[in-house]
Amino acid sequence: MGKGLFGGMFDFNHDGKMNAFERAAEFQFFNDVVMADEDSTTDDVLAEAGLDRDELSWMDEDERREALEEAGLDPMDFDDFD
Repeated sequence: MGKGLFGGMFDFNHDGKMNAFERAAEFQFFNDVVMADEDSTTDDVLAEAGLDRDELSWMDEDERREALEEAGLDPMDFDDFD
């Protein structure tokens, strides 16, 4: 079964093989790293515009659209608040 993407890092039982749980943990880690990078880029754009992701997530759709437009951002680029 191999050592996976990160070598033996997720071979928790140190048997030299990746079982289903270990592969799932590796995949989740990889996904979290990739998604965190995308989120931080979005957060950077929002912060530069003077907006906060948490505050926007509490707004209803119309308030959020208006806040984004007032900040000079396209609301269609930020549809991940639902």
